[in-house]
Amino acid sequence: MDVSHPIRSIIPTLDAPVLEVLAGTRRRLSGREVHRLAGAGSVRGVQLVLARLVAQGLVDAEEHAGAILYAANRAHLAWPAIEALAGIRGELSGRIRDVVAGWSIPPLHVSLFGSAARRDGDASSDIDLLVVRPDAISDDEAWEDQVDALRNDVRDWTGNRCQVMAIDRRRLAEHVAAADPLVDGWLRDEILLAGDPLRTILDGIADLTALSRR
Repeated sequence: MDVSHPIRSIIPTLDAPVLEVLAGTRRRLSGREVHRLAGAGSVRGVQLVLARLVAQGLVDAEEHAGAILYAANRAHLAWPAIEALAGIRGELSGRIRDVVAGWSIPPLHVSLFGSAARRDGDASSDIDLLVVRPDAISDDEAWEDQVDALRNDVRDWTGNRCQVMAIDRRRLAEHVAAADPLVDGWLRDEILLAGDPLRTILDGIADLTALSRR
């Protein structure tokens, strides 16, 4: 599934990005604005889609100062289904949060990164998760089992392969010491799903490193 634009996985036409734009705002937009935000098709093509959606009652059209402005008709019986499709990315984040909240060994941090976080992937893109584990774990098997279960859950929910980068603070410190560009990517892309922000964990590692050198 295209997690970045999930509605496009179900509606493989220009209607999908147009509906996605209208689902994301309550402002009235001109056809050209819808085209610019959709980033797909031609202005004429978007206008034809809007005209068809108006005819079906899914979109309201209102003339204002010589221009036709469009907005979603959220009272339409079909609109909840469209919003559900457009909101699948948020649903995915919510499900991951719920699963992690039930872990017997809570993580220090879980975040979404990569193309799914940046919204520049496609249907073949992996879903990347960064998981920072506690420093001391008495049952490694239980930890691995819950990480594996989450990986499988995400695959079942989306159809995409889930890549989990599971590390402890020592390994994280090694990435930082090596100036690994992965760290910058994790910080830049981070959509926090559980635990402390990555920057807080990195600051804690820096404080511990400084104390150990005294």
